[in-house]
Amino acid sequence: MLKNLEKEYIYYLRVTKGLAPNTILSYSNDVSDYLTFLETNYQLKTPRAITKEHIQNYLARLKRKGMDPKSVTRKLSALRSFHQYLMQEREVDENLVVKIPKPKTTKSLPVVLNTDEIGRLLEAARGKGSSLDYRNVAIIELAYGSGLRVSELTDLEISDLHLNMALVNITGKGNKERIVPLGGEAIVALRNYLGNARQKMNPKNREAVFVNRQGEKLSRVGLFKLIRSLALKAGIDKPISPHTLRHTFATHLLENGADLRSVQELLGHEDILTTETYTHISRRHMTEEYEKAHPRARKEE
Repeated sequence: MLKNLEKEYIYYLRVTKGLAPNTILSYSNDVSDYLTFLETNYQLKTPRAITKEHIQNYLARLKRKGMDPKSVTRKLSALRSFHQYLMQEREVDENLVVKIPKPKTTKSLPVVLNTDEIGRLLEAARGKGSSLDYRNVAIIELAYGSGLRVSELTDLEISDLHLNMALVNITGKGNKERIVPLGGEAIVALRNYLGNARQKMNPKNREAVFVNRQGEKLSRVGLFKLIRSLALKAGIDKPISPHTLRHTFATHLLENGADLRSVQELLGHEDILTTETYTHISRRHMTEEYEKAHPRARKEE
């Protein structure tokens, strides 16, 4: 019965909640692992048989396997969502996971690039002016200029672009739509790519903005590999990913006086606390610049 409820839960995430495929896959894997543990170790058949101790023992197992606290927290979030669904369906009377505290984690600030590093990354992307180079410049200008998530970049369709109005229509997490401004450099890069390069790449997918060498829609993995290879070419030794450009977008906006609420809307964050992370990065950057530039800030050696 537990496995049947798992299938119904996944259907609920897809149809009712409208979550992105990657999110659904992640939740599905986490819940499946959890239910397998319960059935294998305790032979549980119904959700009402699950106790708080069963959940704690599952989490303890993850810890014994060496799973880092962030991954455990992610799994705990999936379990909380699953048990909330069980409560909604009156399969249980309460959400037991709510009573279980998250494991303590050390908060690390996201990596961001400075303007010089952004320039070097773009220079590396320009290459020799091939079709792929035009595409790469457009990706970086759009990611840095509009702060898109990885999935938002790879899922972007030509009909989402409104270059004459300097806007792009984004479908984000939970199929929530938002309108994001396009910067002048991003518009130029997109016009160059769409007008001069994309057709030469023989796109098999007519709608996808960004395609790979084979003309297929660019994948998340392909985008990660691309950004890392360009960073290596640009001599950037920071551990960066496509999401680094989103972090940099938000941080640079705040450093230059943008309102926190506006940045929240541009990023598509539901909770402003998520956006506030970037104020910490901005303060750290200002402190570093102060200590480098002000003669009275230099520490004695």
